[in-house]
Amino acid sequence: MSDGSSERPETAKPDAAVYRVLARKYRPSRFADLIGQEAMVRTVSNAIERGRVAHAFILTGVRGVGKTTTARIIARALNCVGPDGGGGPTPEPCGSCEHCVSIAEDRHVDVIEMDAASRTGIDDVRELIEGVRYRPVSARNKVYIIDEVHMLSRQAFNGLLKTLEEPPDHVIFVFATTEIRKVPVTVLSRCQRFDLRRVTQEELARHFGGIAEKESVEAGETALAMIARAADGSVRDGLSLLDQAIALSAGETDGTPVLREEQIQAMLGLADRARVYDLFEAVMRGRVAEALDLLTLLYRGGADPAAVLRDLLELTHGLTRVKLVPRSADDPAAPELERVRGKALAEKLSVPVLSRTWQMLLKGLGETRDAPAPLQAAEMVVVRLAHASDLPSPADLVAALQDGKGGAGTGAAPRDSDGRPAAGGPDGAATAPALDAPPREDAPPAPDPEPAALPAVAPPDSWRAVVALVRGRREVALANRLERDLHLVRFEPGRIEVRPGPDAPKNIVGRLSEVLSGWTGMRWVVAVSSASGEPPLREALRTEERERRDAVLRDPLVKAVMETFPGAQLVGRRDKLGS
Repeated sequence: MSDGSSERPETAKPDAAVYRVLARKYRPSRFADLIGQEAMVRTVSNAIERGRVAHAFILTGVRGVGKTTTARIIARALNCVGPDGGGGPTPEPCGSCEHCVSIAEDRHVDVIEMDAASRTGIDDVRELIEGVRYRPVSARNKVYIIDEVHMLSRQAFNGLLKTLEEPPDHVIFVFATTEIRKVPVTVLSRCQRFDLRRVTQEELARHFGGIAEKESVEAGETALAMIARAADGSVRDGLSLLDQAIALSAGETDGTPVLREEQIQAMLGLADRARVYDLFEAVMRGRVAEALDLLTLLYRGGADPAAVLRDLLELTHGLTRVKLVPRSADDPAAPELERVRGKALAEKLSVPVLSRTWQMLLKGLGETRDAPAPLQAAEMVVVRLAHASDLPSPADLVAALQDGKGGAGTGAAPRDSDGRPAAGGPDGAATAPALDAPPREDAPPAPDPEPAALPAVAPPDSWRAVVALVRGRREVALANRLERDLHLVRFEPGRIEVRPGPDAPKNIVGRLSEVLSGWTGMRWVVAVSSASGEPPLREALRTEERERRDAVLRDPLVKAVMETFPGAQLVGRRDKLGS
């Protein structure tokens, strides 16, 4: 964007009372005025100087980074004749010749701008193609600028292909789009593509500071940084926000507008940065009531609930970077709050905890945006985060499962009436959220309480009774394996011989011996045999079920029903429970 030097006094309105917004007033008129697009500027400038200008360009990027502005600068550079009228194409258009002035005022007859969002059909493109055949009226080149080109219809793109591939020597096409993926590859292959990147927050803040100085506006670094962050890489969006902020602050005693941090926060619906840190710490410590009070305080101060969650997401990402790349915490450009407090937080939190927090915040942000009551949705996200702060990490859960504890430790710690973790768990050991107990990689997870002992049962008297006992004790996975993967060779109380199938787990024999001994109070030996044994129990059960089904179908009454109603099927069978 422009630094002010490019503003054209010859095109300014004579009436000083007519106000132009900053995005128009400081619109670049030269390549040198564009910010953040050095690679594209260097390439196009060199091409113009060496006479190697392509017949078609396509400019892509997010809104407000200068796509249409760049297209107009290209048109001026190709048609500029200099102040004396004898110049040629130049990367530094003079801005004072007839063509430069006419193009800047959008009234040049040989520079045709077309909005593809409103003219999408083949008829509009056919009209454009008809005009391509004629030479320029007064300029050196005829330049066609098509904005939002991705919105052209398929027929319109097809109609443009031949002309786009072999246009007359005097015609230049410049396309601009925010959705490059929607442009057919056949069009892309005929153009030189330039991706205009998002402008960094630092570049935007410096640019806005220069414009504020030219507008006689006092602006602090924090206020400008907030506007630059809200602009999200778009120069035009940032200038619109700066315009709004100047109007909001135009009421100082000496007549000079002053951009104050608190005013920008209220205008953008942002949360105070220190309060965001307080909220994050309260959540990580599991202090639900304190976290909800802070969220309410931010909301009453004008912060949008979704904006608060976005700030928490940004904070989580920043802490993760500091955790993985500690030197990033020493960036002198970062505010002192983030350098000092952020570094302390990152040291106390583990990467698994930060990753889980990121995922929960990301999901909660979508819920908050779609919820009819955003504050309530954000509060529920905070509650979930606080209650998840003391959950074990996935690595701890895997370790517990590998140790045979069956997912022990997956439950959250007990909490008091305020929602905070209680002083001790069921075994009397204290449990703490993420910030109160920083994880140690060399420390094993705390042992979980042993489950309450179940009453002993009578020893099973058959293989089927063994499987039924296992299933009745809710060891469903083990019961399914016993039915499917084991062949019974011999059974007697206290000793079982089986032949495991090819898909049987290696520890299934030991596991079966362990659970039977524990449940019955007697020693059980489960041995592996090489004998073929019986078929798996599941096959026997299926055979018996088929036999019972066939017996039902042979019943005279059932046969009569099936004959009376052709096409009827037996979909279920229920054994008679009583006479």
